[in-house]
Amino acid sequence: MNESLEYIMTRFKLIFALFTSLLLASISYGSPTSLQSQFEGLKSKKANDRIEAVQAIASTGDAQASTVLNQMLDGKLYYVKATGQFVYIEKGEGKQYTAYSALTNEIIGDFKKSKLQKIKVNNKIRGEIRNALAGLQLNAKDEDTRLTAVRNLRDALESELLPTLTAKLDTETSPDVLEAITTTIAAIQLKHGDLSTQTSAAKQLESSDDPKVLVLLNQTKTSAKDKTLIATIDKSIEAIESRQELYGVAENLFFGLSLGSVLLLAAIGLAITFGVMGVINMAHGEMMMLGAYTTFGIQWLFPNLIDYSLFIAIPAAFLVSGLVGILIERTVIRHLYGRPLETLLATFGISLILQQAIRTLVSPLNQSVENPSWMSGSLEITESFALTYNRLYIIIFSVIIFFALMMLLKKSLFGLQMRAVTQNRAMANSMGIRSSWVDALTFGLGSGVAGIAGVALSQITNVGPNLGQNYIIDSFMVVVFGGVGNLWGTLVAAMGLGVVNKLIEPWAGAVIAKIIVLVFIILFIQRRPRGLFALKGRAVEG
Repeated sequence: MNESLEYIMTRFKLIFALFTSLLLASISYGSPTSLQSQFEGLKSKKANDRIEAVQAIASTGDAQASTVLNQMLDGKLYYVKATGQFVYIEKGEGKQYTAYSALTNEIIGDFKKSKLQKIKVNNKIRGEIRNALAGLQLNAKDEDTRLTAVRNLRDALESELLPTLTAKLDTETSPDVLEAITTTIAAIQLKHGDLSTQTSAAKQLESSDDPKVLVLLNQTKTSAKDKTLIATIDKSIEAIESRQELYGVAENLFFGLSLGSVLLLAAIGLAITFGVMGVINMAHGEMMMLGAYTTFGIQWLFPNLIDYSLFIAIPAAFLVSGLVGILIERTVIRHLYGRPLETLLATFGISLILQQAIRTLVSPLNQSVENPSWMSGSLEITESFALTYNRLYIIIFSVIIFFALMMLLKKSLFGLQMRAVTQNRAMANSMGIRSSWVDALTFGLGSGVAGIAGVALSQITNVGPNLGQNYIIDSFMVVVFGGVGNLWGTLVAAMGLGVVNKLIEPWAGAVIAKIIVLVFIILFIQRRPRGLFALKGRAVEG
């Protein structure tokens, strides 16, 4: 009896184990099989059968379902006549087409089009596919994916999407996605609804910041005949346009601060060499260029470390530009102190030499520097206003460099020696300060900071031999306007000129804006020759 019971239990365990194995196998591999089983309906000549197949494919929830439906929407979904296997195709060589498995995306082989049968799609089926794709994207786990999907639906505004969107209102948890769904529903109702629905939808769209909504309102107004509807649309358009004007001003302010940050980084090094040392360095722009090319070189050497390249490039650019600056000071500038015209001509010649060296050794063409992933994209404030991360980081970076340099000049021994040599060279020498090396290190510091400015510039513009020439004149304007030798003046002048320039540009143009700013600075310097923040005391003696 016990042996019989033990035998039954053993058989039961084996059957249970087999059942469990089959169940797990079906879970592991059931997705493609489940998806594949829905394909057969697509072969039907009846449109309703194909619509049912589309709905069935979407209902599987398979990750590949979205790819299949998109290929079908684009007219690229076929099946091989000989085997019945579903594929999507891309044009190959000659009359051949490369076929990819609709289930796995693997290459099946090359076929002539006569060996394939296309899955036909009409307008009704296209609408059903869009509806199915919307449902798949709206149910994605990622909130940003759902938000983008809802906003993309405003391109077509198909009335068939209303049931899907309305049902989603009950299950969506994200406030941003809910707001986007509500706006999209209102937009569809404005396009396809009756008069009362359109009027209600137009009023609801007043709070939207999407430019597509503004276009839709203007289009609806053109075809509308009811006065109440037209008045409601006008009110919504006025509200949206007034907000967009404010966003435009805010955007120009942001671009102005961004330009000001670039000018600050470019001018802060010049404020040291020109403002503190009195050296007119026309090669200052080429120090920025060297910093930008150092960034390019770091990315070329370490292509797999793009996200970390800037952390390597910043100190590297400072060292490269700083050492070149020290070399220039030791070999050329030190022989020309007190001779501004000769210094200007010599540094101008050095700038031409450096430009030609880059053209010869690297390339005369502009080079593209890739942004790290954490500097790509933008911070969305509204649908009409976003702050790009690269410019936002440059603003923060420039302020950090400014205060770091201030601390170096005010609190360090080198800063004390530099100020001592600047104010009274003979007295500094008598106190044991090697003024010649202080001069070299000061010039190197200014050049090194210019190299750091080049790193920042590489993130917002192409890197080329003429990069520095675009900023050298503006840098001198910032230093003179702010007050020669005054770093606080450089900060205020850079930000002020950047913002004013960008606020004038929309109505005057970029060239006229620069001319207006230049004329203003000329008139201002005539009234205040020492700039906004003039140095006082022994700093201006002699």
